[in-house]
Amino acid sequence: MSSHQDLITGLIHHPYQPPDSWDAVPPGVFKASTVIFPSVAALRSRVYSAKTGYTYGLRGTPTTFLLEERLATLEGGTHCILSPSGLAGVMTVNLGLLKSGDEVLLPSNVYGPSSDMAASVLAGWGITHQLYDPMNPADLAARISARTRLVWVEAPGSVTMEFPDLTGLIAAARAKGVLVALDNTWGAGLAFRPFDLGVDISMHALTKYPSGGADVLMGAVITRDEALHLRMLKVHGQLGLGVAANDAEFILRALPSMPLRYHAHDASARELAAFLGRQAVVKQVLHPALPGSPGHAHWAATCTAAAGLFSVMLDPALPGTKVDAFVDALRLFKIGYSWGGPVSLVVPYDLNAMRTDRSALPGHLVRFSIGLEAVADLQADLAQALVALA
Repeated sequence: MSSHQDLITGLIHHPYQPPDSWDAVPPGVFKASTVIFPSVAALRSRVYSAKTGYTYGLRGTPTTFLLEERLATLEGGTHCILSPSGLAGVMTVNLGLLKSGDEVLLPSNVYGPSSDMAASVLAGWGITHQLYDPMNPADLAARISARTRLVWVEAPGSVTMEFPDLTGLIAAARAKGVLVALDNTWGAGLAFRPFDLGVDISMHALTKYPSGGADVLMGAVITRDEALHLRMLKVHGQLGLGVAANDAEFILRALPSMPLRYHAHDASARELAAFLGRQAVVKQVLHPALPGSPGHAHWAATCTAAAGLFSVMLDPALPGTKVDAFVDALRLFKIGYSWGGPVSLVVPYDLNAMRTDRSALPGHLVRFSIGLEAVADLQADLAQALVALA
């Protein structure tokens, strides 16, 4: 600081710079809106989309660039865009690839907010949609028209857990030159390799297993196609979407343990699903890895793991009040949406409000997300709560 400068000016423009030899296990967390350029030439030459430099905090920092690269590796892609939630990732794909007059096809068991988005926001912009039978690739093929630009696939289906013939669905879309986007939140890059199956885009809600702590909202859109990536990145930037550095830090910290956690969730879920399947009041278990669950053969042909999520269909003769009493009687299972965290969750769903055709699933649906508690304790909790259904 020169002798004539005010103290506060000297503090803001202090000349000290720490040495650049720092290295540690956790990556650095960089927070910034303004990025400083060394020269006007640098300011004018940097292009954030190429990741050759930094332009503005919203366009990326060393922390978010690092997370994007690691997530692309996880899913087997080459390009990644971070969004503030999984649903924002879905919107990034839709708005990046669709325009007025186009059509998008969604599985009939798609994540509810995705179909709501199509029926309201996209419809308001002149983008139409249809729902197809995810268990029937021929139905998808028959619905693809000259206006179809995008097909979403989801494995397994939301809440009802049907596992589709992914290769058949992808082939049906590719035969007609239509792009395929996969909601791979359940698979998490670990149950199967999405790009090896032929998808163009994989959307992953990092809120779930990559976070693992039930404390971060984030999504990622991953592709191997640079042209598609740039189309989506442009609208992502125009929407002003970004993620906080500390949220990116939490995901980076949790990624190394995700395979261990994912397989632990999987093992416990299979054991508890089998236990519930032995109860007289449970008429069907909806878990892709268990024989008898819709699409089990497709899961077996595609996957090496199965996450920690499953649903059960309770006896349709039960009054709804007893089902609610069962859920309320659970002590370790907490009532709440989402999944992938350390605490087991449970939610009863009204299929009549979710599906236009529920003839194959009569009864009361209850979904479980299995956390990291001891499986014996969770089974004991289920056993004591089942008394409410007697």
